[in-house]
Amino acid sequence: MTKPRQDRPLRPGRRWSRRELLGTGLLALLAGCGVRRPSGPELQFWTLDLAPKFNDYLHGVIAAWERDNPGLKVRWTDVPWGSVERKLLAAVFARTAPDVVNLNPLFAANLASKGGLLDLGPLLPPEAAGTYLPLIWQASRQAGGQFSIPWYLTARISLSNRDLLDRAGYSQPPGRWEEVPAFAEAVRSRTGKYALFVTVVPDDSAELLESMVQMGVTLQDQRQRAAFNTPAGRRAFAFWTDLYRRGLLPREVVSQGYRRAVELYQSGELALLSSGAEFLRSIQTNAPGIADVTQPGPPLTGPDGLANVAVMNLAVSRQSTKPEQALSFALYLTNAINQARFAEEARVLPSARQALERIKQNLRQEKPANAQEALVRQARLQSVETLGLARVLVPATPGVKRLQAILYRQLQRAMLGQIDSDQALSEAERDWNVYAEARWP
Repeated sequence: MTKPRQDRPLRPGRRWSRRELLGTGLLALLAGCGVRRPSGPELQFWTLDLAPKFNDYLHGVIAAWERDNPGLKVRWTDVPWGSVERKLLAAVFARTAPDVVNLNPLFAANLASKGGLLDLGPLLPPEAAGTYLPLIWQASRQAGGQFSIPWYLTARISLSNRDLLDRAGYSQPPGRWEEVPAFAEAVRSRTGKYALFVTVVPDDSAELLESMVQMGVTLQDQRQRAAFNTPAGRRAFAFWTDLYRRGLLPREVVSQGYRRAVELYQSGELALLSSGAEFLRSIQTNAPGIADVTQPGPPLTGPDGLANVAVMNLAVSRQSTKPEQALSFALYLTNAINQARFAEEARVLPSARQALERIKQNLRQEKPANAQEALVRQARLQSVETLGLARVLVPATPGVKRLQAILYRQLQRAMLGQIDSDQALSEAERDWNVYAEARWP
């Protein structure tokens, strides 16, 4: 799944940023202004980039729910990921917002914070929370309310190049960030290659920000002010600054994103790649020789062993005239049976506990047809095992992408030798607090 791109204009000749959209009179519309769109016999349901590949699956689930709920129809609309925010805001403006919408966590958090999503807590059956993985369910909460239902998940694992590991003197890659400097030094000195690539491009991967959390850094306090200028934060900034200045990270981590990590791994220049299990298929196609020496393993973590997981959610618009039915459909779509089916088809992971157990059992019983499929099966099993100690490391709170950009820009300065790492962290603290105080007085 790709990341959402920059917002597009709502009308010709004017480009609105997300902050402007969520900071203008549209906020009143997001909150509904006490007015709901006209009632009708249909539930409007939006998803992100699932058509046409999953048409049969979703049409089947919709038809089954409609049979159990006579008199109601579900109208499904699939929206390209890069345009969902623009289209949803336009629908809110026209009071035609969907009843149920599949959102990425960041945009869902923004809408929830502005009153655009319904707090599902009062409508949820008592047993609902127990159906899902506890840490994943908690990630869908904000300010004491349950604003979404978790749907499908992806978890990163480590893919390592066995040849480079052997030449560096390692039988297994490191499991903790604290072990990375020695590993990176061994790979660089003995093979001439690099151990890993973690980008510091502000609008790209959040992996480095997640690593800071794994290293014990708290990003924000309860008032959204900076909480990262601490001994743990200084150690984390010094960690990445030192790796870069010692030449143990590719120079382009400050200028190129995650795509460059993929290119380097597939060309045999990188010992370790953080990736989803299914990405192995791309490596098998694009670089079969590298795939043959690739070994799936657990992701890098901090001392507590917690890994990161990405969550896709279902939310109910506050404009919905049928909130109970909308929630019923969201719960049906994410029940264990339907999640297990979708996880098998989409090669993702389910958030429902029973569905995850079913996927795990199926993988253990699976008999791959060849070595390539056996490798993908091993990687998928590793992803399932990773969920046992996985949570959303960087909660999708409003402004979190701005926080990432501020931290990354200051860390870039430290890496490039413009300032020392402690000063860079202090500058990041100041920059974020200026922004936070203006947004949350």
